[in-house]
Amino acid sequence: QVQLEESGGGLVQAGGSLRLSCAASGRIFSNYAMGWFRQAPGKEREFVSTISWNGGTTLYTDSVKGRFTIFRDNAKATVYLQMNSLKPEDTAVYYCAARLWNIATVINDYAYWGQGTQVTVSS
Repeated sequence: QVQLEESGGGLVQAGGSLRLSCAASGRIFSNYAMGWFRQAPGKEREFVSTISWNGGTTLYTDSVKGRFTIFRDNAKATVYLQMNSLKPEDTAVYYCAARLWNIATVINDYAYWGQGTQVTVSS
């Protein structure tokens, strides 16, 4: 089992920045690819970003490219999502997720999930 706990969400004005963190425990963190997903009110959960086990490969959904950066610190068993130039449409609950080895963009490919952290961007 892998336990994941997100933090860093909050209320920010449009154009502002937040950094989300996801701390992992329970297994060897460096064996896992990590992903960030989000779910806005009334919408389905969607892929945001993913990072490979060693940080060498990252992917982003088009709407956040150039604004969000995913990175990880395996020594701290933590993955981060730096979010800049935030927009009201980024408002959602953000979840981190883990899967063994390879990156993925599909929700069902991830075995472990955190409880989520709320991000609200005001206009």
